[in-house]
Amino acid sequence: MSMRKSLVLAAALMIGAAHAGAHDTKGEEVVAPVMKQAIPEAAGKNVLMATVSYKPGQASEAHMHPGSIFAYVLEGHVTSQLEGSAAKTYGPGESWYEPPGAHHIVSKNASATKPAKLLVFAIVGENDPVKQPIPH
Repeated sequence: MSMRKSLVLAAALMIGAAHAGAHDTKGEEVVAPVMKQAIPEAAGKNVLMATVSYKPGQASEAHMHPGSIFAYVLEGHVTSQLEGSAAKTYGPGESWYEPPGAHHIVSKNASATKPAKLLVFAIVGENDPVKQPIPH
């Protein structure tokens, strides 16, 4: 990926994160990119690392990811549910995997009083979004 594309992606994610931080708990979670790196052994694929922060009581809209997602809880407790599976709450040091295309129907801070934060590793195509709405 060219440096320009990397900078544009990082800027777009940061602008979205700054915009999201201005909302109440009904708004979007804050996504802060950490790094993006091409994977030489998987042509056209990149690993994107980002933190995802939830305010107390905050939840994401239902969504899907075109690539694999690996999530690790840094602080607080997060409830996650993929379509067809039971919801599960994860605490600090716990992690989960989401396969490409899975419908992530619940992703929320399990606490109404404390923030929560994840570290996410995403496998993404060169021009693919990391997160997208579930098609109807």
